[in-house]
Amino acid sequence: MRVRLIHWVALVLACTSASAQNFPPEQVKRGAEIYAPHCATCHGPEMRNPDWAIDLRKFPRDEKSRFIDSVTHGRNAMPPWGDLLKPDEIEALWAYLVAGEKN
Repeated sequence: MRVRLIHWVALVLACTSASAQNFPPEQVKRGAEIYAPHCATCHGPEMRNPDWAIDLRKFPRDEKSRFIDSVTHGRNAMPPWGDLLKPDEIEALWAYLVAGEKN
């Protein structure tokens, strides 16, 4: 019984940490505010309908380090934003991306 409970708790924790990340609403809002002037031109308003850039709604949620690296240093045609955005602003962008646009 105890082993079964431990396995169940481990499974719940693994699923929770992998799929549902909770961010403070103010961090998500700040990410949206940063996204609008810096990212929307290429990635679409509210992360929708990008014509020539990656669709951020489909960005893998388990690849935070890839996201941070891409935003900081640039990637392909995307310019680096590391000199313009502070680390906490990039974290806010990540929170916005993971939380998604709530309409």
